[in-house]
Amino acid sequence: MTKLRAWLLMGVLTMLLVFIGQMVGGRSGAMLFFIIALGMNFVSYFFSDKIALAMTGAQELHEHESPELFAMVRRLSQRAGIPMPRIYRTPSPQPNAFATGRSPAHSAVAVTDGLMQILNRAEVEGVLAHEIAHIKNRDVLVATLAASLAGAITMIANALQWGLIFGGSDDEEGGAGILGLLGTLLLIILAPIAAMLIQLAISRAREYGADETGAKLAGTPEGLASALLKLEQAAHHVPMQVNPATSHLFIVNPLSGQSLAALFSTHPPIQERVARLRAMRY
Repeated sequence: MTKLRAWLLMGVLTMLLVFIGQMVGGRSGAMLFFIIALGMNFVSYFFSDKIALAMTGAQELHEHESPELFAMVRRLSQRAGIPMPRIYRTPSPQPNAFATGRSPAHSAVAVTDGLMQILNRAEVEGVLAHEIAHIKNRDVLVATLAASLAGAITMIANALQWGLIFGGSDDEEGGAGILGLLGTLLLIILAPIAAMLIQLAISRAREYGADETGAKLAGTPEGLASALLKLEQAAHHVPMQVNPATSHLFIVNPLSGQSLAALFSTHPPIQERVARLRAMRY
């Protein structure tokens, strides 16, 4: 199912780029954008983790820098039956974390500086268990591809906007005229909304699954439940500079302090997640 969703995402990106190429440059534009789409799909699939890590400014950690963190990740990975992921730190005071990678054998977990400073040991372990659960459940590929897709859609919209400002082609085959202009304007407006909707559709359901699996890996749901409450409060008071295209990767929406972002949150309500966790029986 995960591979099917990944192929579906890449198919959506390909169709979108071909459609834009058709509008901008006719048949030749559609062919050019099809080739670009193939290249982007290849890069997104094999390097999606590196793209996500770069977009968040994450830097790889070594065991001597944080031995306790490595010990927790190693123990949780063994319980989950997956290879130990690489560990990264994101230089942000906001406590948060995310997982990325195309498979358990090619995965990474990133934690912010704030996570290690604000949470206690049981809470940190609960957060790490949640991220390991994402890797175990094999939904990090889809999430990371979605981040790449959302970023690509946003860049396309920006490129079209600048192209419109400086003037487009007058070639009749390229869709010039009023209809072509209206189509381009619609793409500029709707493309970022489409990116957001893709993240909404993918993110919410997988968070509940990772919460449940993570609680089982940690041995108790209380650490994660307590951590989620602290993370939500911090997200409203401690800003985080992050590309909106990657916001759905994090355990708690890093942009939840922004009123507009909260209206279209990629995460289910924290109170509901906590209630589900505390209703679990062990």
